[in-house]
Amino acid sequence: MVANPPFPFSHDIKTRRSRAIPTEMSPLFFGANTVRKPANLSACNIRVLLMLDIQFIREHPEVVKESQRKRGESVELVDEVLRADDERRSSLKKFEEARSKQKEIGKQVAKAAPEEKAKLIAETKELSEQVSSFRASADTAEEQYTTAMWKLSNIVEPQAPEGGEDDYVVVKKVGKIRDFAAEGFEPKNHLELGEGVAGIDMKRGVKVSGSRFYFLRGDVARLQIAMLTMAVDQAREHGFVLAITPTLVRPEVMRGTGFLNSHADEIYRLREPDDDYLVGTSEVALAGMHENEILDLSNGPLRYCGWSSCYRREAGAAGKDTMGIIRVHQFDKVEMFVYAKPEDSDAEHQKLLAMEEEMLGKVEVPYRIIDTAAGDLGSSAARKFDCEAWVPTQERYRELTSTSNCTQYQARRLNIRERVDGGTQPVATLNGTLATTRWLVAILENHQNADGSIEIPKAMRPYMGGKEVIEPRKWEA
Repeated sequence: MVANPPFPFSHDIKTRRSRAIPTEMSPLFFGANTVRKPANLSACNIRVLLMLDIQFIREHPEVVKESQRKRGESVELVDEVLRADDERRSSLKKFEEARSKQKEIGKQVAKAAPEEKAKLIAETKELSEQVSSFRASADTAEEQYTTAMWKLSNIVEPQAPEGGEDDYVVVKKVGKIRDFAAEGFEPKNHLELGEGVAGIDMKRGVKVSGSRFYFLRGDVARLQIAMLTMAVDQAREHGFVLAITPTLVRPEVMRGTGFLNSHADEIYRLREPDDDYLVGTSEVALAGMHENEILDLSNGPLRYCGWSSCYRREAGAAGKDTMGIIRVHQFDKVEMFVYAKPEDSDAEHQKLLAMEEEMLGKVEVPYRIIDTAAGDLGSSAARKFDCEAWVPTQERYRELTSTSNCTQYQARRLNIRERVDGGTQPVATLNGTLATTRWLVAILENHQNADGSIEIPKAMRPYMGGKEVIEPRKWEA
C-alpha cells in the first residue's frame, strides 16, 4: 500500500493576544495565544489546529477524543481536562471578584469618614480571609488542570494510519535484497562480523557497565565516526547548524518535549542532588534550547543538527534483541531538529524524510519507508515516518531512523513562539535522525563477504582514509 499524498495545508487561522491572566499566559497552559474558531471546521483546518490549545479542546472535544481513541489512549481524559478547566476558571473568577472587591473597599477606607472606617476595615479583614481561601482553591484547581492537560498526547494528523505497532502503511521499498544463497554462503549476523574484525566487544561492555553495553573498537569504531561525520556534512549542505548538545536536561525540558508521557519508563534519571535526566536523543536538548523564547522565522525555519551520546533504559525490551547492538542502553546519534512556521511543517517533514533517504542511499542498504500508525507515534508526534533497513540474518526490515512532525505540541509546552500579526503563536517543531549506532547492524550485514570481511560503502570511504574493506583480524587480548 502507498500512503496518501500530503494533505494541502492552508494556514487560514488568525491568532489574537490573550488578556493578561497569569494562568492562561503561563507556559504550563500551552502558550499565550488562543486560536479563533474557523467558520467551517474542515479537515484542513483541523490540521492547522493540530495542537493542544485549551480553547480548541473546549470547542471541539470530539476531535481530541477521536485522536485519543486512535492512539489507544484514554478518551475519558478529555472530559477530565474539561472538568478541570471549568473548575479552574470558576475558582479563578471567584478569586478575581473577591480581590477586586477587596481593592475597592481599600480605596473607600482612605476616603471614608471616621465613623465608617471601622466598619469598612472589618469588612476588609473578612474579605481578606475569603481572598486567601479563594486563591488556595484556584491554585489547587490550576494544579489539577495542569496535571490533566499534560497527560494528553498530541492530536494525530488525519492521514496517520489507525492502530498499533503492526498497523503501519508501507509507503515504498528501495534497493535490491542480496541473495546470499546464490553467492554461495550463509550471511553472518552483525555481532559475528563485528567480533571477527575485532570491532564489537559485548562481553567486556557487560563486564564494565552491565547488560546492553558494549565497546566499539578499531575499524568498526572508526566506521561509526565516519557515518556520523558524513551525516553532519550532509546536514550542513542542507543548511543545518551543527550543535554538540548537553546530554543532561532539567525535568521541565524533558516534560516539555513529551518524553515523560509514553516514554517515561525508558529514561534514565539522576536523583538527588541533581534531579536531571539523561537524554534519549538530542531532540530533547535542541527543543529546550529556545524554551521561553520568541523566534524570528521570517527568513525561514531554524534548522539544527545535534550530535550527542544518547541513553535509553529499553524498558519492556526483556528478551528482545538481546544479541548485539540493536537495543542498547547507550549509543551515538546525529539528529535533525527544526523550528518552523506551522504552515511550513508539512513541507519540512518531507524534507527531513528526503534527507534520511539520502543518507540511506549513501550507506547502500535496502530499505523501506512506513507511515507509522497512531498507536505507535509516541506522545509528541502528530505523524511519523520510519525508515527500516533490511537485515539479512533476520530476513526482515528493522527500524534505523524516523522523522516526526510534532506540530505545535512541544512548543506550547516549552513556550516557544514566533511573532505574527497581533501577537505571537507557538511554532511547529520537527525532528529526524540522520545516523545512529544501530545503522552499523545493517551496514555490516549487507556489505559482508564470504571471508568475514566488510566492504565499506563508497560514500563512506573518504571518511575512512580511503579504506575500502575492513578485514578480519584477531583480538590482541
